[in-house]
Amino acid sequence: MAKWTFITNHGSVLALVAQHPRITAREIAATLGITEWSVFRVMSDLTEDGYVTRSREGRSNVYEVDHDLYLRRPELVEVVVGDLLKVMEDIKRQPGSEEEMEAGQQVS
Repeated sequence: MAKWTFITNHGSVLALVAQHPRITAREIAATLGITEWSVFRVMSDLTEDGYVTRSREGRSNVYEVDHDLYLRRPELVEVVVGDLLKVMEDIKRQPGSEEEMEAGQQVS
């Protein structure tokens, strides 16, 4: 298995939270194969810098991603979070994606 990935834990957590606003740290950790502690650190970074806001509904956290904030890389100063998330979502919807394979929708 590769020792690195193109999308960091921060990007992966952000994408999951954008898709599932009520997701728990435990669910994020299980989905990404990282520890809950790592999820808490990433979420702390994302909330501290305003990429994610958290509110409480009963006993649950509900997250909201600010799609209008710019990415942090200097060479990507004109790209907003929403653009990145859209690309990631579009890739998941491509024919033959892992998501479709899991649902049993084979592409002919």
